Amino acid sequence: MSTIFSKIINREIPADIVYETDNILAFKDINPQAPVHILIIPKIEIPKVTDIKGKEHAELLGEMFDAANHLAKEMGIAEDGFRLVFNCGNNGGQEVYHLHMHLLGGRQMKWPPG
Repeated sequence: MSTIFSKIINREIPADIVYETDNILAFKDINPQAPVHILIIPKIEIPKVTDIKGKEHAELLGEMFDAANHLAKEMGIAEDGFRLVFNCGNNGGQEVYHLHMHLLGGRQMKWPPG
């Protein structure tokens, strides 16, 4: 299944890419919910969190978290704090069915979220 994120990975549509490796891509969200709002995605299609296979995807997930830490430092939000979010399924607020991590920061986060 082709998603908007697959099209970004394949450079079929533009995105403001801020980080890339062989396995992951990170780009600015087009509808930011914070001053810093980056989406970190795997280059393979994993539709949602419930499709993650522990041992098979462990290294990939670790790389996504490493990217989040790197970008938080690069964007100047590591010291004050930031939020990492995975939405899963319709009730979880997932709009694009390609696994993605939101890196949000640059303002005080509220709890509980939405």
